[in-house]
Amino acid sequence: MAADAVRPDWARAASGLADRVLGEGRPPIEWEGLEAARRSFAYRCEGGPLTVRATDGVAAAVGLHTYLRRVCSRSVGWDTPLPLDTTRFPDAPLTRGDASIEQTYYLNFCTYGYTSTFWGWADWEREIDWMALHGVTAPLSLVGHEAVLREAYTRLGLDDETVRAFLGGPSYLPWQYMGNLDGFAGPLPSDWIDTHLELGRRILERQRAFGMRPVLPSFTGHVPPQLAPERTTPRTWHGFVTEVLSPSDPLYARLAEQVTRCQIDLLGTDHRYAADPFIEMPPVETDPAYPGTVAGATLAGLTAADPEAVWVLQAWPFSYQRDFWSDERVRAFLDSIPDERLLVLDLWAEADPQWERFDAFSGKPWMWCSLLNFGGRTDPIGDLQGAVDGLNRARRAPTPPVGVGLAMEATHNNTAFFELVADQAWNPVEDVARDWLPGFVEQRYGPDRDPALLRAWQGLNATVYGARGVRIFPEQFNGVLALSPGYGDLAEPERLRADVEGLVWYDPAVLHRAWADLVEAAERDPDLARGPLGHDLVEVATAVLARVADRLHLDLVEDALREGAAGPERVERFLGLFTDLEALLATRPEFTFREWEEKAASWGGDADECAVMVDNARRLLTVWDTPESPFLDDYAGRLWSGLVGGYYRDRWRMWAEGLDAALSDREGAEARLEERLQKRAARFLDEGPEDEAGPGGVVERSRALLDRYGDPR
Repeated sequence: MAADAVRPDWARAASGLADRVLGEGRPPIEWEGLEAARRSFAYRCEGGPLTVRATDGVAAAVGLHTYLRRVCSRSVGWDTPLPLDTTRFPDAPLTRGDASIEQTYYLNFCTYGYTSTFWGWADWEREIDWMALHGVTAPLSLVGHEAVLREAYTRLGLDDETVRAFLGGPSYLPWQYMGNLDGFAGPLPSDWIDTHLELGRRILERQRAFGMRPVLPSFTGHVPPQLAPERTTPRTWHGFVTEVLSPSDPLYARLAEQVTRCQIDLLGTDHRYAADPFIEMPPVETDPAYPGTVAGATLAGLTAADPEAVWVLQAWPFSYQRDFWSDERVRAFLDSIPDERLLVLDLWAEADPQWERFDAFSGKPWMWCSLLNFGGRTDPIGDLQGAVDGLNRARRAPTPPVGVGLAMEATHNNTAFFELVADQAWNPVEDVARDWLPGFVEQRYGPDRDPALLRAWQGLNATVYGARGVRIFPEQFNGVLALSPGYGDLAEPERLRADVEGLVWYDPAVLHRAWADLVEAAERDPDLARGPLGHDLVEVATAVLARVADRLHLDLVEDALREGAAGPERVERFLGLFTDLEALLATRPEFTFREWEEKAASWGGDADECAVMVDNARRLLTVWDTPESPFLDDYAGRLWSGLVGGYYRDRWRMWAEGLDAALSDREGAEARLEERLQKRAARFLDEGPEDEAGPGGVVERSRALLDRYGDPR
């Protein structure tokens, strides 16, 4: 490699990343540019500094990460303790890598509610490093958009107080931007808008320094009704009513242009704009031509402000509301948008690919995306081999995807699944168990690790990560732990048994053996449990105990129906599982509600602002709306300490206390239980979680649970 090569403009960003990942006392790295027809990197180390050449900053980060993974057997995940404290770089021959797919998309509007609402710069800096190391080129970036809307609407005559009331609370901003709701759980503090404008600028500056091209939100027709009195049409999403402008109203295109111009002024642009005017809400007019009219007005506003604008559209409505979005309607809508102006995200392609249904979206550029996580579930589940098979099938299509995407509703979960999908942009595989899993395990835990760790992951791949044909969706994959209780199962015990058995599509003995392998490996090397292994111990335990809880609940119902009363011992064993799991969850901060709430409270400037932040943090992960609302309750339920042993356990205790009465008067007992559940939810919103479990490390707690629940019989 040429010693006199010109230092590339991304080298500073790459060096900073290396400092954070490896420590500021790391060995030297020389960064050089690389000319290539596609995104590429090359590295070499021969008795001196590591040299990394790359076409761009993201490729350079992937090159560094590939060297660390292949040569040093160390990967950098969401839960990897940093810095790695690397003191020397082992020699490595010249090695080159080329992207097999040019772009990698990352995040989902919902992620900004379910995961990152209360992140500060330190959180975002680490996340952007993760993005670069995993090849992300097109992150969705929403931070700072509240300032854009304030600027646009105040330019059009609204006052600051009205705009902040329209925006609502911080946890709900992503759904405000998608047009699902407005004015809920707020008002948004003015300081929040100012601080997040600066945070958004800092995020974008760092992403662009690596050469990423962020996707920013744009106007979708959803407006404060004061802007156009008596000219808007109401629509409803899960009980929330919003107002939309007609695309034929001159204000529609004007607003689309104004929002785009304000965004360019405040945050710059990479000419990609996310707009989803029909996300989970069918058009307000049934005329088949109406969606095309919306598309025309949206594009007119975008291109008036930015002649290079490209609309980034989620294909989610075509799947979620398939009854409305017939093949004819979808094709008419897509045909109304010029090919060069649209990029389609096939958001749930690992489970319900729309590219096959619509012939690769009629020639529009599109990305194959994996969603998997809805609302932030924390127990491991996925279909590793199925995801790879689905993406490889798309690659062989006449019009293959231009990118691969990670579009989870909440991130920092199911590490193996999302690491695997991200890897496919640079190192595609055919057989996950043979070609990918051994390397993943070695790199996750470090070199020369216990053989039991690979055995454990082989067991996980054969069970919870081998969910072939399982539809992973909240309404179809709910265990009892985070489920709001009721007595409907008393009338349908056969259906309950079928549901419980349907959640176990694998041999439980294999999963329990994998759990035991992880625990035994941690006991032989307790230091390893301070890193990713500790996280994995908790995740796998929740996978086991969630299904044990389902079985104990089934036994309780069947026993009560058979005996005419609930058995006290069965009740105690069922509720005791919540207490036991709580104790394990409390050993890892990422599984505690307290950490989530404290991060939210840190954004409150005064008592009133702090109250809004804390309310949002509690509300989103429990009732979502209000305790009385029938919609979205527990949608974002987490198996977290502070919820499992308190909020969830209390609800099931109330259920058990009313079970005997429900056997003779189910409707009356149901009404009484619902009243008690609403009061419990209201108390949680007021008081928050109870104190977490006492002392005990993740290894000791894991052993105790394994001994108690590790027999799959």
